[in-house]
Amino acid sequence: MREEIYRVFDANINRAREGLRVCEEVARFILCDEKLTKKLKGIRHQVTKIIQSLKIDTKKLLAIRDIRKDVGARTYPRSEGKRKNYEDIVTSNMKRVEESLRVLEEFTKKINPSAGARFKRLRFQAYDMERELLEKLEAQ
Repeated sequence: MREEIYRVFDANINRAREGLRVCEEVARFILCDEKLTKKLKGIRHQVTKIIQSLKIDTKKLLAIRDIRKDVGARTYPRSEGKRKNYEDIVTSNMKRVEESLRVLEEFTKKINPSAGARFKRLRFQAYDMERELLEKLEAQ
């Protein structure tokens, strides 16, 4: 696998898991919803399982990471610095998750089409989680 593909995987695996974790904490500590917390944690763990099934060398992912050369690491749009409420936190993080799962879906199709299909299923689960979280937050 080429070096730049490892960089794509590294960034998007991290982005998906981080966004899921933020939303998991909203479900756990803000909503006190055990069911939603478990669902989000399950999706996060599925991302890890799919990556493990691809036999991607995680040491290589870390070795290839180069923050200094990452042109996206230094950007910080105004929208990133603002969160009015928990709904904003959930929305921004779930969009991040959905987008990164789409990237992983597309790039894994090159090396393992069935893994791409698994990422697609996770992406659709993430759409449902976003809706459920926002509905619960609005009901509070």
